[in-house]
Amino acid sequence: MVQNNSPRTQLKALMQHLDGAYAPNTLRAYRADFSEFIEFCERLGSESLPADQKLIADFIQHLAETNKSSTIRRKVATISAIHRYSYLEDPTKHPEVKIAIRKINRRLGTRYSQASPINRDILEKMLDQCGDDLRGTRNRMLLLLAYSTLRRRSELTSLRFEDLTILDDGNVSILLRQSKTDQTRSGVMLALDADAVRAIYEWVSRSKLNSGYLLRGIHGDSINNSLDPGQVSRIFKSIAKQAQINPLSISGHSTRIGAAQDLLNEGKTIGQIMAIVGWSKVDTVMRYVGTGTVSTNSNTEAAF
Repeated sequence: MVQNNSPRTQLKALMQHLDGAYAPNTLRAYRADFSEFIEFCERLGSESLPADQKLIADFIQHLAETNKSSTIRRKVATISAIHRYSYLEDPTKHPEVKIAIRKINRRLGTRYSQASPINRDILEKMLDQCGDDLRGTRNRMLLLLAYSTLRRRSELTSLRFEDLTILDDGNVSILLRQSKTDQTRSGVMLALDADAVRAIYEWVSRSKLNSGYLLRGIHGDSINNSLDPGQVSRIFKSIAKQAQINPLSISGHSTRIGAAQDLLNEGKTIGQIMAIVGWSKVDTVMRYVGTGTVSTNSNTEAAF
C-alpha cells in the first residue's frame, strides 16, 4: 500500500480494498475507531500510520476516562488490524501496549455490561402491547422472530420472504443467507416456531407484501423497503416502556439472552444452544446465560 499520503486517505483506500472481504458492520467499526485514533494523534502532532507503541499506550489511557474496557480492547484491535492490512508492523504487540491494557483492565474491570433478557415471560408482556394495526403487527413479528431464531439484529433484518420454506411435516423454516459466523454465505436454515409463523402470516395479510425483506420500517401508512438494524433496539425499548419495563435495560440483544436462558432452563446443553444460536465460543454462550466467570473488581457494573 502506498504510504506517501495522509492517514485519512490511506484509511479510505484500505476500507475500499477490504470492502467485500468483511461484513459492513466490521468495516464501519474499523473506520470509526481508527478515525478516532487519527484525531487523537493529530492533536498531539504525531503520526498515526505507522503509530508508535508509546502513543497507543497514551491513547489507551485517554480512552479509559470515558470508555469500558471491552470498548478499549476493540479499538486497540482495530489499530492492530489497520496496521497489519497496511503491511506495517503491528505496534499493539509491544509490551508497552500490553502493560497499558492490563492497567485499564485492573482499573475498569473486564466484566461485560449485558442487557437484560427478554425471556418468555417478558416477551408475553411485550407482545400484549403490540396492537393489531400495521406497526403493531410488524412489532409482534419482530419480537417473535427474534425470540424464535435467537439471531442478531442485522441477521433478522436480512430475512426475506423468498427464503421461507414449508417443510414436508408442515413446519416452516427460513434461510439466513449470511451471518457473522457464516462469512462464506453458505447459509443456514432457521426453524420457526408456530407463534413466529402465525405472526408472519398476519404481517402478510396486513401489509399485502409477499417478496423482499420481511421486516420493514413504517412511516405513517407507508412501508419502507427494509428496516435498519439500528431500529431493532429502539423498537424493543419503545415496547418495553409501554409494558412498564425499564427501557434502558433492553437492547437488540435482549431476545438472544432471554431465549438462550430459557433453552438452558428447558434442559438444553451448552453445545445444543451454541448450535441453535450460531455461537462458536463457549465463553460467549456462558456469558449470555449468566454462568460465565466474571471480574470481582469493585468498579464493575452488574451484568443484569
